[in-house]
Amino acid sequence: MLKRFFIIASLPQHLRRLEISEFGDSEALCNELVGLIVAGKKTATCGALADYESGAEPLPQVGQRYIVPNWDGVPQCIIETTSVEVKRFDEVDEVFARAEGEGDLSYQNWHDGHKDYFTRNGGFAPEMKLVCERFKLIDVLADQTTTKE
Repeated sequence: MLKRFFIIASLPQHLRRLEISEFGDSEALCNELVGLIVAGKKTATCGALADYESGAEPLPQVGQRYIVPNWDGVPQCIIETTSVEVKRFDEVDEVFARAEGEGDLSYQNWHDGHKDYFTRNGGFAPEMKLVCERFKLIDVLADQTTTKE
């Protein structure tokens, strides 16, 4: 809850009610992914269904908007969920992999990067269920945030 306070503190009042969507599990990965979102190159993401079922966070809902901070917690943009599907890891297709906007945009790059990510964060299995979310960029907040010193 305290982290949420610091992330939204610099935002205009009308944006403070939005949920927060964080990306990546390291500073480098987070800032890379957020940069891709801000550039309009990343329009999809996925997470392990087991993480949602554990109560760590609620499932995304179509039409829901999120504040996306960088690793330092500075809000960078607002996204809106446009679709949510649950699929097995081995059912994710090349179109979705490309929409994630990472690396060389190939399915193989998506597969290898996500296999590594899920292995680091609780375990990987080809049949694991993923929450596959598509979103659109609503606003870039560069002019609306306070720069950290």
